[in-house]
Amino acid sequence: MAVSEAARDKLKAVSTATLTTVMLKRGFRNVFIAGIHKINHDAPRMVGPAYTLRYIPAREDIDHLGVFADRGHPQRRAVEECPEGAVLVMDSRKDPSAASAGSILVTRLWKRGVAGVVTDGGFRDTPDIAELPFPAYHAAPSAPTNLIRHHALDINQPIGCGDVAVYPGDILVGDNEGVVVIPSDIAEDVANEAFEQTVFEDFVEEQVRAGRSIFGIYPPSPEAEKEFTAWRKEKGR
Repeated sequence: MAVSEAARDKLKAVSTATLTTVMLKRGFRNVFIAGIHKINHDAPRMVGPAYTLRYIPAREDIDHLGVFADRGHPQRRAVEECPEGAVLVMDSRKDPSAASAGSILVTRLWKRGVAGVVTDGGFRDTPDIAELPFPAYHAAPSAPTNLIRHHALDINQPIGCGDVAVYPGDILVGDNEGVVVIPSDIAEDVANEAFEQTVFEDFVEEQVRAGRSIFGIYPPSPEAEKEFTAWRKEKGR
């Protein structure tokens, strides 16, 4: 289920911290991909449906440099087939000892219009990736090629990434804190609620910066709710 452009815009405007709270209200506790970070903090925020790739441990008789000549190699196919606007998400078993991909493949994803790339392993050529205006999330830099540790296997099947279940089509949202996974069937509602919560928290932040106590405004009393309504009208939010 695709999300609307309006929902995408709202998800780009909210933090992953806010999203985890909104998801918790719906009973989802395990939605934040653990142990990863964005390589280029100046890259834009990331929103898009998941397109997945799964790695299993490499085996020496199968995983050699010659496999990349095969156009059917799952890693190469995933890079060329990930849809525009989607996020390529890789299950690397939380193993950054060899790269899940490098700058050439990440650059190709960027040029193809993919929304971002995520692995719970590592990327190589990270100084080059850091120069791209493209959100790329990983656990740690890793110079060795993937073949010494990873065998690319499944494309667009359910995976685990950083101990979070990711199903094809799930909506991934990334900021400078990390990445949240949202089931596609609730993404519209989550986007709307998270946006409303963000507007309210902007009001609270302004009040706290002015020296006000959190008591009575976070969570809000009836009087604070009236103040917020007036503030929002004044701000045009």
